[in-house]
Amino acid sequence: MSKEEKDSPKEEKSRQSRAGKHDRAEECGQAEEKNRSDECMTEEKVGEKVEDKAKRGEENNGNGKTDDGNRRIEEMEKELAGMNDKYLRLSAEFDNYRKRTLKERIELIKSAGEQILTKILPVMDNFERALNSMESADDVPALREGVKLIYSNFKDFLVCNGVKEIECLHTDFDPEVQEAVTKIPAPAKELKGKVVDCIQKGYTLNEKVIRFPKVVVGE
Repeated sequence: MSKEEKDSPKEEKSRQSRAGKHDRAEECGQAEEKNRSDECMTEEKVGEKVEDKAKRGEENNGNGKTDDGNRRIEEMEKELAGMNDKYLRLSAEFDNYRKRTLKERIELIKSAGEQILTKILPVMDNFERALNSMESADDVPALREGVKLIYSNFKDFLVCNGVKEIECLHTDFDPEVQEAVTKIPAPAKELKGKVVDCIQKGYTLNEKVIRFPKVVVGE
Protein backbone atom coordinates (compact mmCIF):
# COMPACT_ATOMS: atom_id res chain seq x y z
CA MET A 1 0.00 0.00 0.00
CA SER A 2 1.33 3.36 -0.98
CA LYS A 3 1.65 6.42 1.21
CA GLU A 4 -1.00 8.30 -0.81
CA GLU A 5 -3.48 5.49 -0.19
CA LYS A 6 -2.79 5.63 3.53
CA ASP A 7 -3.39 9.42 3.65
CA SER A 8 -6.60 9.36 1.70
CA PRO A 9 -8.87 8.62 4.69
CA LYS A 10 -7.41 11.58 6.48
CA GLU A 11 -7.93 13.80 3.50
CA GLU A 12 -11.44 12.50 3.21
CA LYS A 13 -12.07 13.28 6.81
CA SER A 14 -10.58 16.73 6.36
CA ARG A 15 -12.74 17.38 3.37
CA GLN A 16 -15.79 16.28 5.27
CA SER A 17 -14.81 18.55 8.14
CA ARG A 18 -14.36 21.52 5.78
CA ALA A 19 -17.64 20.70 4.11
CA GLY A 20 -19.40 20.61 7.49
CA LYS A 21 -17.90 23.93 8.43
CA HIS A 22 -18.98 25.36 5.11
CA ASP A 23 -22.49 24.06 5.62
CA ARG A 24 -22.62 25.48 9.10
CA ALA A 25 -21.34 28.82 7.80
CA GLU A 26 -24.01 28.81 5.15
CA GLU A 27 -26.62 27.96 7.76
CA CYS A 28 -25.36 30.77 9.99
CA GLY A 29 -25.42 33.19 7.07
CA GLN A 30 -28.93 32.15 6.17
CA ALA A 31 -29.99 32.55 9.79
CA GLU A 32 -28.42 36.01 9.95
CA GLU A 33 -30.08 36.99 6.69
CA LYS A 34 -33.39 35.73 8.02
CA ASN A 35 -32.92 37.68 11.24
CA ARG A 36 -32.04 40.82 9.28
CA SER A 37 -35.05 40.25 7.04
CA ASP A 38 -37.28 39.81 10.08
CA GLU A 39 -35.82 42.97 11.62
CA CYS A 40 -36.44 44.90 8.40
CA MET A 41 -39.97 43.61 8.22
CA THR A 42 -40.49 44.55 11.85
CA GLU A 43 -39.09 48.05 11.23
CA GLU A 44 -41.30 48.41 8.15
CA LYS A 45 -44.37 47.34 10.13
CA VAL A 46 -43.47 49.75 12.93
CA GLY A 47 -42.97 52.51 10.36
CA GLU A 48 -46.29 51.70 8.75
CA LYS A 49 -48.01 51.79 12.12
CA VAL A 50 -46.40 55.14 12.93
CA GLU A 51 -47.46 56.52 9.53
CA ASP A 52 -51.00 55.22 10.07
CA LYS A 53 -51.15 56.88 13.48
CA ALA A 54 -49.81 60.12 12.03
CA LYS A 55 -52.37 60.04 9.21
CA ARG A 56 -55.16 59.35 11.66
CA GLY A 57 -53.90 62.21 13.84
CA GLU A 58 -53.84 64.55 10.83
CA GLU A 59 -57.33 63.46 9.86
CA ASN A 60 -58.52 64.04 13.40
CA ASN A 61 -56.85 67.44 13.45
CA GLY A 62 -58.41 68.25 10.10
CA ASN A 63 -61.82 67.19 11.34
CA GLY A 64 -61.30 69.24 14.51
CA LYS A 65 -60.37 72.32 12.48
CA THR A 66 -63.39 71.81 10.25
CA ASP A 67 -65.67 71.52 13.26
CA ASP A 68 -64.18 74.71 14.77
CA GLY A 69 -64.65 76.51 11.45
CA ASN A 70 -68.25 75.38 11.21
CA ARG A 71 -68.94 76.50 14.77
CA ARG A 72 -67.31 79.87 14.04
CA ILE A 73 -69.42 80.29 10.90
CA GLU A 74 -72.58 79.47 12.86
CA GLU A 75 -71.64 81.99 15.55
CA MET A 76 -70.97 84.69 12.94
CA GLU A 77 -74.30 83.95 11.24
CA LYS A 78 -76.07 84.29 14.58
CA GLU A 79 -74.26 87.59 15.27
CA LEU A 80 -75.19 88.87 11.80
CA ALA A 81 -78.83 87.92 12.30
CA GLY A 82 -78.84 89.66 15.68
CA MET A 83 -77.29 92.82 14.21
CA ASN A 84 -79.83 92.85 11.36
CA ASP A 85 -82.68 92.47 13.83
CA LYS A 86 -81.25 95.26 16.00
CA TYR A 87 -80.86 97.52 12.94
CA LEU A 88 -84.47 96.91 11.87
CA ARG A 89 -85.72 97.66 15.37
CA LEU A 90 -83.68 100.87 15.62
CA SER A 91 -84.82 101.95 12.16
CA ALA A 92 -88.46 101.38 13.10
CA GLU A 93 -88.02 103.21 16.41
CA PHE A 94 -86.35 106.17 14.69
CA ASP A 95 -89.12 106.35 12.10
CA ASN A 96 -91.73 106.35 14.86
CA TYR A 97 -89.76 109.01 16.77
CA ARG A 98 -89.53 111.21 13.65
CA LYS A 99 -93.27 110.94 13.00
CA ARG A 100 -94.09 111.61 16.66
CA THR A 101 -91.84 114.69 16.87
CA LEU A 102 -93.23 116.04 13.60
CA LYS A 103 -96.77 115.61 14.89
CA GLU A 104 -95.87 117.27 18.20
CA ARG A 105 -94.24 120.15 16.35
CA ILE A 106 -97.33 120.72 14.22
CA GLU A 107 -99.54 120.58 17.30
CA LEU A 108 -97.21 123.00 19.12
CA ILE A 109 -97.41 125.50 16.26
CA LYS A 110 -101.17 125.20 16.19
CA SER A 111 -101.48 125.59 19.94
CA ALA A 112 -99.07 128.57 19.94
CA GLY A 113 -101.19 130.31 17.32
CA GLU A 114 -104.29 129.47 19.32
CA GLN A 115 -102.83 131.05 22.46
CA ILE A 116 -101.90 134.26 20.62
CA LEU A 117 -105.33 134.57 19.06
CA THR A 118 -107.00 133.94 22.40
CA LYS A 119 -104.99 136.74 24.02
CA ILE A 120 -105.69 139.19 21.20
CA LEU A 121 -109.47 138.72 21.35
CA PRO A 122 -109.91 141.19 24.29
CA VAL A 123 -108.22 143.88 22.17
CA MET A 124 -110.72 143.15 19.42
CA ASP A 125 -113.53 143.51 21.96
CA ASN A 126 -112.21 146.93 23.02
CA PHE A 127 -112.08 148.14 19.43
CA GLU A 128 -115.70 147.12 18.92
CA ARG A 129 -116.74 149.01 22.05
CA ALA A 130 -114.84 152.08 20.84
CA LEU A 131 -116.55 151.95 17.45
CA ASN A 132 -119.97 151.67 19.08
CA SER A 133 -119.20 154.64 21.33
CA MET A 134 -118.15 156.79 18.37
CA GLU A 135 -121.65 156.63 16.88
CA SER A 136 -123.28 158.33 19.87
CA ALA A 137 -120.40 159.93 21.79
CA ASP A 138 -120.23 163.70 22.14
CA ASP A 139 -117.20 163.77 24.44
CA VAL A 140 -114.26 163.61 22.03
CA PRO A 141 -111.52 163.77 24.73
CA ALA A 142 -113.04 160.75 26.49
CA LEU A 143 -113.18 158.87 23.19
CA ARG A 144 -109.56 159.75 22.55
CA GLU A 145 -108.57 158.38 25.95
CA GLY A 146 -110.43 155.17 25.23
CA VAL A 147 -108.55 154.67 21.96
CA LYS A 148 -105.23 155.34 23.73
CA LEU A 149 -106.17 152.73 26.32
CA ILE A 150 -106.82 150.15 23.62
CA TYR A 151 -103.49 151.00 21.97
CA SER A 152 -101.68 150.62 25.29
CA ASN A 153 -103.32 147.24 25.94
CA PHE A 154 -102.37 146.00 22.49
CA LYS A 155 -98.78 147.19 22.93
CA ASP A 156 -98.54 145.38 26.26
CA PHE A 157 -99.85 142.27 24.57
CA LEU A 158 -97.03 142.45 21.97
CA VAL A 159 -94.40 142.95 24.67
CA CYS A 160 -95.70 139.95 26.62
CA ASN A 161 -95.25 137.82 23.49
CA GLY A 162 -91.64 138.93 22.89
CA VAL A 163 -92.34 141.69 20.36
CA LYS A 164 -90.49 144.94 21.02
CA GLU A 165 -90.26 148.22 19.13
CA ILE A 166 -86.84 149.22 17.76
CA GLU A 167 -85.90 152.64 19.08
CA CYS A 168 -84.18 154.50 16.24
CA LEU A 169 -85.03 158.21 16.35
CA HIS A 170 -81.95 160.45 16.84
CA THR A 171 -79.65 157.39 16.95
CA ASP A 172 -76.66 156.64 14.72
CA PHE A 173 -77.74 155.09 11.45
CA ASP A 174 -77.05 151.33 11.49
CA PRO A 175 -77.61 149.59 8.12
CA GLU A 176 -77.64 146.21 9.89
CA VAL A 177 -80.95 146.94 11.62
CA GLN A 178 -82.28 150.03 9.82
CA GLU A 179 -83.43 150.76 6.28
CA ALA A 180 -82.69 154.24 4.93
CA VAL A 181 -85.49 155.56 2.73
CA THR A 182 -83.87 158.89 1.93
CA LYS A 183 -81.36 161.45 3.12
CA ILE A 184 -82.00 165.10 3.96
CA PRO A 185 -79.85 167.94 5.22
CA ALA A 186 -79.44 167.58 8.94
CA PRO A 187 -81.38 170.21 10.92
CA ALA A 188 -78.45 170.36 13.35
CA LYS A 189 -74.77 169.50 13.22
CA GLU A 190 -75.16 166.83 15.92
CA LEU A 191 -77.77 165.01 13.77
CA LYS A 192 -75.41 164.38 10.84
CA GLY A 193 -75.28 160.63 10.11
CA LYS A 194 -78.18 160.05 12.48
CA VAL A 195 -81.85 159.16 12.07
CA VAL A 196 -83.90 162.36 11.93
CA ASP A 197 -87.27 160.73 11.21
CA CYS A 198 -88.93 157.30 11.30
CA ILE A 199 -91.43 156.62 8.55
CA GLN A 200 -92.29 153.08 9.65
CA LYS A 201 -91.43 151.49 12.98
CA GLY A 202 -89.42 148.30 13.20
CA TYR A 203 -89.90 145.40 15.61
CA THR A 204 -87.95 142.45 17.03
CA LEU A 205 -89.26 139.10 18.16
CA ASN A 206 -87.10 137.62 20.92
CA GLU A 207 -84.14 139.80 19.86
CA LYS A 208 -84.59 138.86 16.18
CA VAL A 209 -85.56 141.62 13.73
CA ILE A 210 -88.91 140.76 12.14
CA ARG A 211 -89.36 144.17 10.49
CA PHE A 212 -86.70 146.77 9.79
CA PRO A 213 -87.57 150.39 10.56
CA LYS A 214 -87.71 152.74 7.54
CA VAL A 215 -85.90 155.93 8.46
CA VAL A 216 -84.66 159.25 7.11
CA VAL A 217 -80.97 159.96 7.64
CA GLY A 218 -79.49 163.46 8.10
CA GLU A 219 -76.40 164.51 6.17
